[in-house]
Amino acid sequence: MVSRRGFFKSITKPLRQSEEEETPFLIRPPYGKSESLFQSECPSCESQACVTSCDEKIIYIDENTKTPTLTFDKNGCTFCDECAIACEKDVLSLTNSSPYLNAIFQISIESCVAHQGVICYSCKEPCIDDAILFNGMLNPIIDNESCSACGFCISRCPTEAISYIVIPQEESK
Repeated sequence: MVSRRGFFKSITKPLRQSEEEETPFLIRPPYGKSESLFQSECPSCESQACVTSCDEKIIYIDENTKTPTLTFDKNGCTFCDECAIACEKDVLSLTNSSPYLNAIFQISIESCVAHQGVICYSCKEPCIDDAILFNGMLNPIIDNESCSACGFCISRCPTEAISYIVIPQEESK
């Protein structure tokens, strides 16, 4: 006899599998023209020039999609243009109007020590956009209008209180 839970799991399994098979949204290097170009051109690029050109060592090739993505574990993006200059497939191009990355950053009130009454400016000090604002000496927030999503704040936060939400890139830039 099948339990009610087992029955509902069995009929929703095809739905869950199709969701898992979808390509996840990745943070792309700056100056990307479109997500479709990342998907169509980058997997066949053998030089991986965007990876080797990055002085900050934040660009890597995603194992699943074989496309470039960013990690902010140790550093952030300085928007030095080198990845776009090195891109042989013209997926990254300096002719794009904005180098901003496809992510919105947020600070967890529960994890942030400044929100718990401890004076901490670890995220604000490396912010190249002055996008982290404090209410007095505490309670930092990210001004997403000013934030370029460079990621330096993530690598500097001692409690890992900063995260991001990846937003899909527009297809026509």
